Amino acid sequence: YNYHWFANDLEEPYTTPENMPFTWVGRLRVTGGRTMVWGRQSYRFSDLDFKAASFDGYGEDWPLSYADLAPYYDLVEEYVGITGMAEGVYELPDGKFHAPMGLTCAETLFRNRVKDRLGWTATLGRSANITRPINGRAACHYCGPCDRGCVTHSYFNSAFTTVADALKTGKCTHIPNAMVYKVLMDSDRNCAKGVLYIDRNTREPREVWGRVVVLCAQSLESVRVLFNSANSQHPNGLANSSGVLGHYLMDHIWVGGGASGEFPQTPGRPGFGPNRPDGIYVIRFRNTKNGPRWKNFLRGYGFQGGSSINFNLRAAGFGEAYKKGVLDPEIALGLGGFGECLARWDNYVEIDPNVKDVFGIPVLRIHMTFGENEHAMIDDMAESAAEMLAAAGAKNVSPFKVHNREPGRGIHEVGIARMGNDPKKSVLNPFQQSHDVKNLFVMDASGFPSSACQNPTLTIMALAVRSCDYLMGEMKRGNV
Repeated sequence: YNYHWFANDLEEPYTTPENMPFTWVGRLRVTGGRTMVWGRQSYRFSDLDFKAASFDGYGEDWPLSYADLAPYYDLVEEYVGITGMAEGVYELPDGKFHAPMGLTCAETLFRNRVKDRLGWTATLGRSANITRPINGRAACHYCGPCDRGCVTHSYFNSAFTTVADALKTGKCTHIPNAMVYKVLMDSDRNCAKGVLYIDRNTREPREVWGRVVVLCAQSLESVRVLFNSANSQHPNGLANSSGVLGHYLMDHIWVGGGASGEFPQTPGRPGFGPNRPDGIYVIRFRNTKNGPRWKNFLRGYGFQGGSSINFNLRAAGFGEAYKKGVLDPEIALGLGGFGECLARWDNYVEIDPNVKDVFGIPVLRIHMTFGENEHAMIDDMAESAAEMLAAAGAKNVSPFKVHNREPGRGIHEVGIARMGNDPKKSVLNPFQQSHDVKNLFVMDASGFPSSACQNPTLTIMALAVRSCDYLMGEMKRGNV
């Protein structure tokens, strides 16, 4: 029903070495991008993430703190609308929440027992589905199929909110079907003057000019544009005097480990009706601010999951006995881990010199593997998920771990044009402004120095608002 929103990999390929599979999921070619189909999980980062290198000695700290970003988290949450429960846990700061959706009986039991017996926090997922009307958008009415779009605009996507609001100002021009090739430069002033794009329908090249160029195409695509913008002044790619561009690619460990279990003692009626568009989230409990350092790996992970109530299609018997047995509910709860991926220089992208897409644009060659730290985390995900379910009293607990799932499946690619204060070690400054080209900004996840374990979208948006606030000030001062 929406396959035409996605890039056709035959027309728009990317390449990988034979021994390094990477699955580039969610390459959207529609206004709104990934927000048209995203899972809407929206979590703040904490200073355990922003200052992770100071905590454990690995990698680089972000060139900003939680205090710098907190006011912009507030603005984004109030505009987007995020449901959630305040928990007071340092590792996952609370936000400006709409009233939470309800937990199921099994989730409530799980939450309470895990807290009492292990001290870990399971909360309702913090989701961009509103539970009260805002800005002309109706509250969620639990119709179920969020992946098909939302006619009431009850979940956030940029097509029906940010883009629509920008168009209402009369100061925004929307150009669809534009495949951006490169940034155009004024070589005399070493500044960006616009972009060159290929019309997707006519295949004709066109140009758009502006005072400032902001790339926000998603990390891999934005860096592809920067590499393809190489010229005599920037022979290794635009904004790449540091040589860092393209390096430190990260993607979350996606459901690498977890477990499921059954809760037959909880009440509930089976059914296949509309569902709550959210689940539960277990907040990071390894390598926490005040907890013990875990010996097997650095950083940490969280769990996403939830319970389900299904008909007992495995009921014994035949005829009337079977019909009665089918109505005995099967109540299960599953957990899948989302883990931080460490930033490593040898996880990188480059332009493949031998391959172009149907628009004549050179494509990316992606080099990425998960390392020992990620694989150790996957093992622990399975063990800790089973431990939580057992502590909650679940029956038939089944842990799992998947070590051969290739990167890219998490759909959270970050970090290949990293931010930093030192132009010799980073591409962007703390406001996502190029060190090399002062009127060039990259406002997606390209600038992340580390990935954290939380979903990145809320942080991407908060950073963009902060960067735009700075940009407006710089424009008024005549600095760009």
